[in-house]
Amino acid sequence: MGYSNSIRGLYQAQLKEIESAGLFKQERFIHSTQAADIEVEFPAGATVKPAINMCANNYLGMSSHPEVIKAVHAGLDQRGYGMSSVRFICGTQDIHKELERKVTEFLGTEDTILFPSCMDANCGVFEAILTNEDVMISDRLVHASIIDGIRLCSAMHDTFKHSNMEHLEEKLQLHADKRLKVVITDGVFSMDGDTAKLDEMADLCDTYDAMLFVDDSHSSGFIGKTGRGTHEKCGIMGRVDIITTTFGKALGGASGGCVSGRSEIVEMCRQKARPYLFSNTIAPVVVTGVLKVLEILSASTERRDKLETNTEYWRKGLTDAGFVLKEGDTPIVPVMLFNAKLAQDFSRELFNLGIYAIGFFFPVVPKGQARIRTQISAGHDIHHLDKALDAFITVGKKFNILGKSKKEIIDMYGQ
Repeated sequence: MGYSNSIRGLYQAQLKEIESAGLFKQERFIHSTQAADIEVEFPAGATVKPAINMCANNYLGMSSHPEVIKAVHAGLDQRGYGMSSVRFICGTQDIHKELERKVTEFLGTEDTILFPSCMDANCGVFEAILTNEDVMISDRLVHASIIDGIRLCSAMHDTFKHSNMEHLEEKLQLHADKRLKVVITDGVFSMDGDTAKLDEMADLCDTYDAMLFVDDSHSSGFIGKTGRGTHEKCGIMGRVDIITTTFGKALGGASGGCVSGRSEIVEMCRQKARPYLFSNTIAPVVVTGVLKVLEILSASTERRDKLETNTEYWRKGLTDAGFVLKEGDTPIVPVMLFNAKLAQDFSRELFNLGIYAIGFFFPVVPKGQARIRTQISAGHDIHHLDKALDAFITVGKKFNILGKSKKEIIDMYGQ
């Protein structure tokens, strides 16, 4: 037998090491729709209990919005369940082109191409537009999907220190001889919640004749005055050459992603991007759902505005309570604990109090940077936030970390 007992034992030992190090990930099972109030089974086989969801990417509360659900039902009736094909064979419906036009209009770009996910977009775009004569210069904290896309591309890869514009300029000078240069960053960094300095990056790209790439997955729909994203927030609409984003977070929460930007780059992806050419297209029901989300968001900033208010309220409450937070002004608010086991224990105690918030630790974040990453939604009301805050304070007191500095927490629990 190819899968021998010795091979099985090898993997079992590795899994035991992960568990012993406090790094083992356990899934929770949600028995309800994605919302602020959910029903959760944890651990497996336990009684299902109610909880307030404080760690979803459902920033605008659109995942179960009644108008979106209604549009999805209509889309299912009118266009069917799935396409069973890739785009260039027989996987393109009129609504796919309509969504591409609507996303282009919403983001203020030249053209857009849909992908099965933003991970597929990030894995396909660099290989489609760059060669070994070119260079990719990325922020050191870019999302894992960007890193995977970079690995698949033959162009040279270099990095710059996180949000360090002086270091980025040094790298642009170093690679001045390359045919094409692409500066690569997240718009909002998903683990820390900080925003890239896109205005400064755009100026550097202009100076050194480089393209600017932004993954705006944790921004599209709610960052910026009208929710267009970080390029709106930073005042550089029209100056970002490549935007990738997802429909799996604020824009409905289902699946799908896109590359949006310069028309020639989009066309190169249509001709050469492997995830586009060899993966089924987005299901019609997802397309009709996202179209309805964009319609709602284009009519009013009410949800985006509520999200901003909720975020300010939540961050102030945690700060006043004495937690160590990552600085920022986005709905991603990491509560820093620095120790993987502490993060898991803290999360478990929160769940016992009816709060669903997951501990993050290596390899999702660097070693010694374990945290509870809280994420605020327009679906939250103040009573949700108050109950969650009370639970955080109760658990914080139990572990004696309120008012403690990073050094004091590490001295107590290690890294």
